[in-house]
Amino acid sequence: MKSLSILIPIYNEEESLQALFEELKSSFENNQSIEIIFINDGSSDMSQKVIENEIANHSTWKLINLYRNYGKSVALQSGIDIASNELIATLDGDLQDDPKELINLVRELNEDDVIVGWKKDRLDPLEKKIASKIFNFFIKLFSGLKIKDSNSGIKVLKKEVAKSLNLYGGRHRYIPLLAHQKGFNVKEIPVNHRERKFGKSKYGAERYKHGFFDFMTILFLGKYMDRPLHFFGMVGFLSILFGLIAEIYVLYCKYVLLHSFQQHIAMIIFGSLLIITGVQLFTFGLIGEIIVNKNHKTKNFIKEVIE
Repeated sequence: MKSLSILIPIYNEEESLQALFEELKSSFENNQSIEIIFINDGSSDMSQKVIENEIANHSTWKLINLYRNYGKSVALQSGIDIASNELIATLDGDLQDDPKELINLVRELNEDDVIVGWKKDRLDPLEKKIASKIFNFFIKLFSGLKIKDSNSGIKVLKKEVAKSLNLYGGRHRYIPLLAHQKGFNVKEIPVNHRERKFGKSKYGAERYKHGFFDFMTILFLGKYMDRPLHFFGMVGFLSILFGLIAEIYVLYCKYVLLHSFQQHIAMIIFGSLLIITGVQLFTFGLIGEIIVNKNHKTKNFIKEVIE
């Protein structure tokens, strides 16, 4: 088995941690090629203390403490930045996904680059099941990625795939899509899913709105990030074109129909604005997008790493 780093983002999971530790020890206790990295995403309960006490007994377990609650994407990105093994796995801390399934995912990875755990018999409320089906339908429709559970919390990636990601906002939901856009092979297999026994889901109605905007951002950046003028150039060109048409129409009215410029002052201003807007799109539009994208990659969110 290749060396594996397991990333487990934690946010107020104090109730489930002891059970999680027992399952992790049962599956990976004697395997020195597996490191387990807990990322404490600004928990306000005793999660940090409980994890610190436990990792003192395990040489291959680590804890990353973030300055505050940034969200799951930043937590996973922080873990990816620290992970050192050949394969990188993600696992939620609520125990709905079975840690033992990671062994099956690694075994099935083979020539693929990403393998996702498909919750075939999903034991979630009906609302989450319906939302998941809609979510995955649109991913298939617009991206061509043919998997059934893109947002699964349990997955395994080759190191080069994980290191190529730039996770922030809600982009953790689209890890398979991000890998697919970069040309990596993505596969999924069914995994065991369990009912929630500890705490409550961290996701509310805001998740769907944010998820939609993140999806549109990923589609846009995935298509135009490496060739920005294909988008902004076209929009800018159309704006300039319509502006020139407006100005030519004014000149036609002036010299053919013998109208005065004062009769078409609004059209002159409108055409000028379109031309100026087109030029701005060429020069400013994507610069802002690139700066935002790069800044998220270079920010330091980690407060400390405890080994």
